[in-house]
Amino acid sequence: MKPLYWDSEEIDPVTGQKYTWDSANPNVTWDGVREPGDPGYIPPTVTPTAGQPRKTKSKMKHNSFYPTNVPEQIIWLTNFFNKLIGHAPTLGVSPASCAAAVADARWLIYLLGSYYPALKAWTKSNTDMIRAAQNGTGDAVMVMPVFTPPAMPGADVAAGLPAVVPMKPGALTRIFSLVQVMQEAPAYDDAIATDMGTIGTEATGPDFETIQPVFKVKIIGGQVFLDWGWGGFGGYLDMIQLQVDRGQGYSDLTWDTTPGYTDTQPFPATLTTWKYRAIYRVGDDQVGLWSAEVGIAVGGS
Repeated sequence: MKPLYWDSEEIDPVTGQKYTWDSANPNVTWDGVREPGDPGYIPPTVTPTAGQPRKTKSKMKHNSFYPTNVPEQIIWLTNFFNKLIGHAPTLGVSPASCAAAVADARWLIYLLGSYYPALKAWTKSNTDMIRAAQNGTGDAVMVMPVFTPPAMPGADVAAGLPAVVPMKPGALTRIFSLVQVMQEAPAYDDAIATDMGTIGTEATGPDFETIQPVFKVKIIGGQVFLDWGWGGFGGYLDMIQLQVDRGQGYSDLTWDTTPGYTDTQPFPATLTTWKYRAIYRVGDDQVGLWSAEVGIAVGGS
């Protein structure tokens, strides 16, 4: 099941609209969005509006200097708040504004690096629990998974930093606003920009006619993991459409917005080959070309 946040601007690929609590997509629940292979998944009868021209307009990045993948975002945020402490006096940033930006950055680092991975693991444990409840074996009464968020980092006495605490919504927007203010400071130059990671190059969007996903598949924990990514164009693409052929032709596996996907379908009793392919999407439309077919042997003893 894919986590769903109700303040998200994400587009539901089934309805072509933003996710809503009363969505026509039967797989939208208060707990998230059921995906193919999840218990209770219902093949939707609603399809995206057809006949619309392919979108070629690029989705703009917030800032060219901010990375598009989570691991690099964590690195950027860490470097930014550490360097901001040293450069703030030179750039005319007040102690209060500096402290607020540092707190925003550390809060985001906690969410991206600790909280969200724990949440994803908990979501998967719920999927495993439901599958075991339906088809598992054993005599012990089942215990439902309980989500315990990882502890927030305490005070860093050596660095003079207080404990991480929750911040108001819009932490990244506030950081970007502060960067814009600093860029207008007389003392702001290329050396400081490079040191803080606030200088970027002009980003060139992908060719929406030829862009093609490249991914690998491997077996992890008795399930097929599809190791896909944005190919460096995450700022311009909305999602990837993954399909699987288990011997009866290709059908949708999922429309995913987060790189990396686990196919939770149980392996067959006999050795067989499952094949996968993918294509990127922007809004309601496919863009570029289908990926090369990737197969993997599953099942058997």
